[in-house]
Amino acid sequence: MRASLIQLSVSDTEPPDERRARAAALVRAQEGADLVVLPELWPLGGFAYDAWSTGAEPLDGPTSDAMSAAARAARVWLHAGSVVERDPDGPIYNTSLLFAPDGELVHTYRKIHRFGFDSGEAVVMGAGQEIVTAATDFGVLGLATCYDLRFPELFRALLDAGAELLVVPAAWPARRRDHWTLLSRARAVEEQAYVLACNTAGTHGGVEQAGHSIVVDPWGRVLAEAGAGEEVLTVEFDPAEVAKARADFPVLRDRLLGIPAPVQR
Repeated sequence: MRASLIQLSVSDTEPPDERRARAAALVRAQEGADLVVLPELWPLGGFAYDAWSTGAEPLDGPTSDAMSAAARAARVWLHAGSVVERDPDGPIYNTSLLFAPDGELVHTYRKIHRFGFDSGEAVVMGAGQEIVTAATDFGVLGLATCYDLRFPELFRALLDAGAELLVVPAAWPARRRDHWTLLSRARAVEEQAYVLACNTAGTHGGVEQAGHSIVVDPWGRVLAEAGAGEEVLTVEFDPAEVAKARADFPVLRDRLLGIPAPVQR
């Protein structure tokens, strides 16, 4: 399969509508790919806290409309990164959007682990509650977002739900880039799965972004890695390598802790 990670540059000066149009054009240009991935909170910026409340949108808002049309035009599975979702009956959420090649919004994932400790996302956003996987033509995707990468128990839950490819959009800061690479490889090795981690470039909210989007195979080998600026990282790989790696080195069958209880019938 072919995957394209669009490492979009996000700044405070580019209006969201212009960035949506630019992102949509980049998605349409990936025709021929199987999966296209965008970063976290790219319409407003992952650290642009002041813009979140006024810029929040519903799941059928302008970003969803633009991404649905782009996925349909390119005929690709599109993980459109995440948006600030306005829930009319609750708080705002950091919500990922997954579109099928016909443009249908087939899955959403509200980020479970909110970054910021006592400020930012951790204070102003609600926390997701559901583990989300998605069956596609090329395997089962497990959905996670940025700070989630630091919590291995989430990825074990995604593994137990059948995930073979772990998709992680992010707005990861440059000052912790080493952690980004290390954790992406660790999650791939732990779950014997592909990790496709798509980060932002540029600077927004006063925070320089790390870039360096990365694709890691089930053995922890880096198949492709972007630089620091805006670029499209495209890589081809065989999803069947997941089953092969799990059979050749069956470490997962030796798990003793945290194994789901058998279903009572």
